[in-house]
Amino acid sequence: MTEQFAPPPSRGCSNTPVLKERGQHEVFCGLTGIIWLHRKMQDAFFLVVGSRTCAHLLQSAAGVMIFAEPRFATAILEETDLAGMADAQQELDRVVSELLARRPDIKQLFLVGSCPSEVIKLDLAKAAERMSAQFAPNVRVLSYSGSGIETTFTQGEDACLAAMVPVLPQTDARELLLVGALPDVVEEQAVGLLEAMGIGPIRVLPASRVNDEYGIGPNTLYALTQPFLTDTHEALQRRHATYIAAPFPFGEEGTTAWLRAIADQFGVSEAKFAEVTDAPRARARKAVAQASEALRGKSVFFFPDSQLEIPLARFLTRECGMEAVEVGTPFIHRAVMSSDLDLLAEGPTIAEGQDVDKQLDRCRDARPDLTVCGLGLANPLEAEGLTTKWAIELVFTPVHFYEQAGDLAGLFSRAVRRRDLLKLEAAE
Repeated sequence: MTEQFAPPPSRGCSNTPVLKERGQHEVFCGLTGIIWLHRKMQDAFFLVVGSRTCAHLLQSAAGVMIFAEPRFATAILEETDLAGMADAQQELDRVVSELLARRPDIKQLFLVGSCPSEVIKLDLAKAAERMSAQFAPNVRVLSYSGSGIETTFTQGEDACLAAMVPVLPQTDARELLLVGALPDVVEEQAVGLLEAMGIGPIRVLPASRVNDEYGIGPNTLYALTQPFLTDTHEALQRRHATYIAAPFPFGEEGTTAWLRAIADQFGVSEAKFAEVTDAPRARARKAVAQASEALRGKSVFFFPDSQLEIPLARFLTRECGMEAVEVGTPFIHRAVMSSDLDLLAEGPTIAEGQDVDKQLDRCRDARPDLTVCGLGLANPLEAEGLTTKWAIELVFTPVHFYEQAGDLAGLFSRAVRRRDLLKLEAAE
């Protein structure tokens, strides 16, 4: 097969001046990451140290689990804890001891900080260090912050994985590490494509179980599957692992470029690469073309929410024929985002951070055909006649790699088709 994806634009957005906003922002809590992380790590447990609000959030986000005891819970900070009338560290020791006595299957325990625990300066890192010494070698105890005070919700996963990197053993083996929690079926597709090229051994962070873990060292090469894993990227850099820079695997183009970057590091020939990827590439192109028909020529506006915004804007503009008006994202890490910024044609406003009132004004002035935003903004904007797409759905839905490329385009096109149908019904 000789067909290639479109050449990169003569001028991408890497050098576009970034509009940096530091005003009021709309964020969703980082504790949400537990909902997908606890499914990936089968012998881990996430203990949130927080309020009843934290417990209600997790229960609502995860749904009620009837047939299995979940691998997460909340250690509720009561009034006596918040007022300093009780020793919170002693109370935490008691709760953890009771938990581990009741759940001997736990091999890795995460103490997850929340807004309340951070406000009272509860030192969970100190607690994790103390508990690791107490319960070793049966249980490893780590801590990270899931607070949503200054972060976006996807940074919960980033903080969790970054906390895991320093405790992984040292190795000199040459291995590929795929970084990011993906649905099992998507992870299997990625690993299957790479193994078919002869690449290996392949490790995944997070591993399903502690016993499945591996080492990190100067011969470790790693590729990120999620653009929000910037702290994890920095932690791996401190372990002297080598980053494989590439566009993120959204759509046919992004997936091919991501796989090509890895294949180049492992000396895979062009012929072998084509043999493995030609058929799924063709399926992805066909699926995207069908699903994106309603998107072509339409404009899109991104509010900052998940840190997926820049790779998704690249996908929508280059593969689905849309025009990006503004691409807002919570944070821009140049080393992680440069490959996608290079492919995103110059034109849209690139905004980092948020001043929600100012961005709402720009969105209203632009009147885009589609607005990608958080739950809190979607209904008000719909009431004003704007068509919206919930950004959080793009995190909870399988959207990576070839076989999901059409589904990814469909998530956006369904919102546009729904609007067109409503207009048609109103006209009748």
